[in-house]
This record gives sequence, structure tokens and C-alpha cells, in this order.
Amino acid sequence: MSKLWFQNWFNSPYYHILYKQRDAEEAELFIDNLCAWLKPKANAKMLDIACGRGRHAIYLNKKDYDVTGIDLSFSSIKFAQQFENKKLHFFIHDMRSLLFINYFDFAFNLFTSFGYFETDKDHIKALKSFRKALKKDGKLVLDYMNSQKIINHLVTRETKEVDGITFHISRTVKEGKIIKTINFEHKNKHYAFNEMVKDYKLSDFERLFNASGLQIEETFGDYHLNPFNPNQSERLIFICKKS
Repeated sequence: MSKLWFQNWFNSPYYHILYKQRDAEEAELFIDNLCAWLKPKANAKMLDIACGRGRHAIYLNKKDYDVTGIDLSFSSIKFAQQFENKKLHFFIHDMRSLLFINYFDFAFNLFTSFGYFETDKDHIKALKSFRKALKKDGKLVLDYMNSQKIINHLVTRETKEVDGITFHISRTVKEGKIIKTINFEHKNKHYAFNEMVKDYKLSDFERLFNASGLQIEETFGDYHLNPFNPNQSERLIFICKKS
């Protein structure tokens, strides 16, 4: 069976080259603001779902929380495991499959690490596994792109040069997905990758959460936790509890 786009792209070294400029300060600011809002207890157990190379998990662990990171990408988890300690662990794992039951105080799914699958059924399956991993009074934080704003201001073509590689990026909206196509040459070889993320909006998430046994407590529109505005906000951030 051929690999899905996210299995190919997230395991590629070029993914990390293209996105190497992702702002660590911004990620830490977001975590600081979330912790101020959520007020985790000192012994809180946290799950970072689709953790990538672990930038959020590592920072949460620096705050002395007990953190577990999971991701489908072998290369990302292998990289993250160098930072492991007695309160920080990383595992290769599919978010749709249950790994823990009633174990975590908080689960985080950050930086649009959702919306990758073909069907709503798979996304509900993932959300149900998030829910089951949480303790009775646990909270889920899901941070998604504001697809409404992206579609309204779609950048159809752009070029980025990183580490001597010129990435040609095009975007389109098709069949309920925002599709990004990435083409480039490196060492006389041509590469092409896709990113295909569901253009889920607030009403879609309300439906998905409801089907998954989750209830929205709060929505925010950016990493400063300002209110969500569908036409202006950069992000669509949810705080959910078990319903």
C-alpha cells in the first residue's frame, strides 16, 4: 500500500528544512499563555499529540511537567528521543489508536496537526482516542489554522529559498481541502510533495467534537488567546472537556 502524504512528507528531511524558521519564541509564548489560562497542577501529566520533533513537549517539560509526545513520523520521534528524561518520553504512534486510558490531565494537538485524514470518521476516531486518554476532568487543547481566513486570502503561488534549495509552493482549495504542492530540485533530482488539510471551520469542529464526546469550553483566535474572529483571526484554538 502506498504511503499517505503525511507519512512521506513528515518523514522527509526537506520538511524540516522548509519549516526550519518556525518560531520557537512564538511556540513558547503560546505554551506560557495556555499554562497561565489552564493553571496545571505541579504534578500534571500532559500528552502532546502529533508532537513532531517535540518543541512544545520539551518546553512543557522544562516547566517540570510530566510529558509524553506521540507522532507517526519515525524520523521526528528519533530526533526528539535525544531529549528524553524521567518526565519526558516520545513514542511513534498513530493518533487514531488509543495508547493510554484516563491518564492525562491535559492533551495538546498544536499547530494544525489535525485534518490530515480522508474521512470525518477517522477524525472522530482520533478525537475519541484523545478523549479516552484524558482523566475525567482533563482538558484537550486543539490548535488549528483559521481556514476561513486562509481561503479568503489564499496565496496561490510563492517561492522560498532555504539552505540553497528553492521551494516552489502552490495552494488550491479542492473537495473540502486546502492543498499545498511543494516542488523543488536538490542535487540534480526533482522532488514533489503535497500537504492536504481539511478546511474545517468552527461549525465543523462543533459537529466533530459533539460526535466524539467532547464539549467546547473556550475558543481563541491567536497565541495571545484573543477572542476568535472568523474573518480576522490567525488561528482557531479550542479548549475542550469531556462531555
